[in-house]
Amino acid sequence: METKFVLSSSPHVKQKDRISGIMLDVIIALIPAIFAGVYFFGLRALAVIVTSVASCVLSEYLYQRITKKPNTVNDLSATVTGILLALCLPPAIPLWMVVIGGAFAIIIVKQLYGGLGKNFMNPALAARCFMMVAWAGAMTTFPEPFMPDSITSATPLAILKGTSTGIIPSFAAEFFGEKGGCIGETSGLALIIGFLYLLIKRVVDWRIPVTYIASFALLMYFFGINPTALPQEDFVLLHILSGGLLIGAFFMATDYVTTPNTNLGMIIFGIGCGFLTFAIRRFGGYPEGASFAIILMNVATPLIERFTIPKTFGEVKKNG
Repeated sequence: METKFVLSSSPHVKQKDRISGIMLDVIIALIPAIFAGVYFFGLRALAVIVTSVASCVLSEYLYQRITKKPNTVNDLSATVTGILLALCLPPAIPLWMVVIGGAFAIIIVKQLYGGLGKNFMNPALAARCFMMVAWAGAMTTFPEPFMPDSITSATPLAILKGTSTGIIPSFAAEFFGEKGGCIGETSGLALIIGFLYLLIKRVVDWRIPVTYIASFALLMYFFGINPTALPQEDFVLLHILSGGLLIGAFFMATDYVTTPNTNLGMIIFGIGCGFLTFAIRRFGGYPEGASFAIILMNVATPLIERFTIPKTFGEVKKNG
């Protein structure tokens, strides 16, 4: 009997990974940061997280129902967006703003461009930047840990930048998270644990986070202005542990859709994020810079991939 072979186009190598499985790993990796946020800021932080997730999931479901598109809520991508957005928000922010932010992330940034895989920037970060512009006061109001009714006078980044006066939190407070800030940005330890989990599970690549943090650290060490009495290396370390740099480097800048897939492209992307974060913190009027840096590099991703994509095996060099 004659053997018949089926010819089909590439790719021919398939993996067992599924979108929902990858998203579930990201959710698991974010659990330490969620617990830390709720521990330090109480049930108000939990309310922000639940509201953000509900807004993102419901927005995706309703949009796809209205436009008669296949429902993708079960892939957990909207859930991840809701968690990431919530972790980048102050615990005291009004919940109605969280609802609008979640809807903006899913409908404007994700679904209007075709859904998962077609959005050109990270939905959670885009929503955070939108909320910063729309409600700057609410987005920069941070309660003290364990004191939901007490508002911090200055964030660590504002003190490090020299725009505010106050006592700089200790390294222990910065590392473990006992300081004012956004829900998921305060505990460096929780974020590092989550990142290590993603590395072990091979969900993310080390290139972007490492080059992001390293390039930022070098620039801040040699060109940053230190208004404190701290040694320069301590000043840089506090900058790394403060604000959204770690959560951005570990969970936002490693997004499959909006970052390069080539090894060289990842390195260029990471260095670009580090440079822009440094430039905004050093020269900008806003003490933070990670969110804006990452979405700016998201826009540059197609150009980076265009110039870093490896040549096809056996490709003949063009004459002239």
